[in-house]
Amino acid sequence: MNINTATTSLSQESACEVCPLSRVQAGVAVRIKQLCAAPEVQNRLREIGLIEDQVIRLVTSRNNFICQVCNARLAISEQLAKLILVEPVLAYQPVRNIPLSR
Repeated sequence: MNINTATTSLSQESACEVCPLSRVQAGVAVRIKQLCAAPEVQNRLREIGLIEDQVIRLVTSRNNFICQVCNARLAISEQLAKLILVEPVLAYQPVRNIPLSR
C-alpha cells in the first residue's frame, strides 16, 4: 500500500454516513447525530446522557445494546437503538486530566 492509497482509504473512512445505532459493530466509537423517538423518549435519553453530538462506544450488540457513555455503561433495546442515528468517529481518545505542572 502506498501513501496515496492510504490517504484515499483514510478519507473514505472520514466521509461517513449516518446510520442507526443498531447497525454499528461492537467496539466502534460513534457520535450521536439525531434522536428519532417520541419527544418524551428523547427527553429520557438526554437525561441519561445520550444527547446529540455525544461520543459513545458500542460495547456489545447481542441481546441488548450496551453503550459506554462517559464513564457509565447503559443497556438499551434493539428497538431503541434503531431510533438513535449516529455517525462513526475516526479516532476517539477520551480526555484525561493531565497536570500542567509537577
